[in-house]
Amino acid sequence: MERMSELIKILNEAAEAYYVKGVEIMPNIEYDRLYDELLSLEKETGIVLPDSPTQQVGSKVMSELPKEHHASPMLSLDKTKSVDDLRTWLSDKEGILSWKLDGLTVVLTYDGGKLIKAVTRGNGEIGEVITGNAYNFENVPKTIPFNGRVTLRGEAIITYSDFEKINSEIPDEGARYKNPRNLCSGSVRQLDPKITKARHVKCIIFSLVSAENEETFEEEGGQLSMFAAPKNESSVPGLFSERFEWLSALGFETVYYKLVNAGNISDAVEDFKKQIPLNDFPSDGLVLSFNDIAYGESLGRTAKFPRNSIAFKWQDETAETVLREIEWSPSRTGLINPVAIFDPVELEGTTVSRASVHNISICEELRLGIGDRITVYKANMIIPQISENLTKSGKLPVPETCPVCGGKTEIRQDNDAKYLYCVNPECPAKKIKSFELAASRDALNIDGMSEATLERFINEGFLKELKDLFGLSGYRNEIASLPGFGDKSAENLINAAEKARDTEMHRFLYALGINGIGLAGAKLICRHFNQDYGKICEATLEELTEIEKIGPILAENFTAYFADSEKRRQAEGLYSVLRFPEAVSDNGEPGKFTGLTFVITGDVHIFKNRKEVQDLIERMGGKCAGSVSKNTAYLINNDIMSQSSKNKKAKELSVPIITEEEFIEMAGI
Repeated sequence: MERMSELIKILNEAAEAYYVKGVEIMPNIEYDRLYDELLSLEKETGIVLPDSPTQQVGSKVMSELPKEHHASPMLSLDKTKSVDDLRTWLSDKEGILSWKLDGLTVVLTYDGGKLIKAVTRGNGEIGEVITGNAYNFENVPKTIPFNGRVTLRGEAIITYSDFEKINSEIPDEGARYKNPRNLCSGSVRQLDPKITKARHVKCIIFSLVSAENEETFEEEGGQLSMFAAPKNESSVPGLFSERFEWLSALGFETVYYKLVNAGNISDAVEDFKKQIPLNDFPSDGLVLSFNDIAYGESLGRTAKFPRNSIAFKWQDETAETVLREIEWSPSRTGLINPVAIFDPVELEGTTVSRASVHNISICEELRLGIGDRITVYKANMIIPQISENLTKSGKLPVPETCPVCGGKTEIRQDNDAKYLYCVNPECPAKKIKSFELAASRDALNIDGMSEATLERFINEGFLKELKDLFGLSGYRNEIASLPGFGDKSAENLINAAEKARDTEMHRFLYALGINGIGLAGAKLICRHFNQDYGKICEATLEELTEIEKIGPILAENFTAYFADSEKRRQAEGLYSVLRFPEAVSDNGEPGKFTGLTFVITGDVHIFKNRKEVQDLIERMGGKCAGSVSKNTAYLINNDIMSQSSKNKKAKELSVPIITEEEFIEMAGI
């Protein structure tokens, strides 16, 4: 029991760090080893503890995106690394073998031939609504020739070629993305669909969840369980392979597959393996399913796994080598990452000599020391990792000074893993955070000013304080000569900064990075002082606490910022290079919505996004809230007949539900 509890704690922490926070605190091969140990103990003892990862679908959902329950749980697949297991599992049935794509699973819903909703897998029960982003997937049709309601599952991916192109545009190697999966996850879960589009995300369909048609479906709700055959076989096929053909005919890109049986499964697996070096898409194994969907569905499921499919992973090819050095690589947050340098070895057809170790905890777990004999492998046959330390000297020195500035370092505990940080507040790695905020979309919105570019400019001495963001024209030639830039890139960046000079007072205030003052707080303060910077910077505690939602702590942070002579000087320097035209309301009457609270839900079609609606409401004196209450004046939802929780609540409270068109008419624009 004690060992099981220990394993559960380790595995759950690792899963949450990886899936929710995008942090890897242990190698994949180690996670699989501990998972298998736990599974073995559970079988041996007959005891399964309630928080065991063998019983959980996934990790919890954490983001600012709207959440939604899936109609049916999205279960994980049982897995094996043995072809013999696949043959036994398949028995005398026909199967369909396909790639297990390595991206982010999404659920797409079409109604009346139109894409109406996209939701991520999330934790398997609750996903995040990313409909606006799905409109920007490169290969997903917005309309299809099927008038019923269709729900599909697919894997959002970024190809290796696009991944490498995106990374090649980031001059600093240390700031580049680690792998296509992480880049894809961040791209799909963006709050700004423009970023999704720029990342060239594709979605490969791997299953049909349901297909409803008024004439042919009479079951309650018209819902089909995963892969269940519809009543009208002529409408939607009942074989897995035929459904792929049907989906392809509707305009979807489906996953590559082979029909297999017990006699040819080994050859098929080998054929897939040979394709891996040629593939432009990331995968982490294969999926075997029964081709007869009704048969597979009849087998039911366990608490965690469906019985109609099983995942296959190749045995990782490992090589023994010698650890020669740990390179401590600084990042823009002050975090210093360890990278293992070892004697070159051949893995999966390529030569490798470096592998990220991610953090100090992994170094300690592996008991690394210079000169140790280690084994390395490629996770998913792509990413070099250390799998085992054969000598375990444990004599790895952790640097006491930062390789960037020479300042002191300290070890911090975060998400149950140890990380090395530089504590020098003037370290260039720290400065990036303030510049990153100032250049961000919600602040001064300097297009193209990426984190990597900011870091490079700080290191080159172009940026010392915030106002320097608008003085880059003086470094035009130097910027053009930097690797990865050129005359055109330099010109575009300088023009983007010039365009960003025209801004609004609340964006400027937010860009200063005052502790606790977010965009909403900045808007409240600016509105209270009628956009007058002279009054804003001289605001007293008493004046600030009169503002709704500005409490004493935020007021103290605000006054302390402007009481600091150096911060005040930098703020005034930035203010002096910006232009603040008189606020207008897109021809709407200023103050027209004063005292009114709106809630916005669902997709928008006239405005670019819901944030644009919110900005207009606030410029006209109104407020926006995230949930419907008795204080809500209007719920804006283009789908007035929707059965969403917000619509139901609005009807209960007699809150008017209006469309975009009705809102625009109210605004008088």
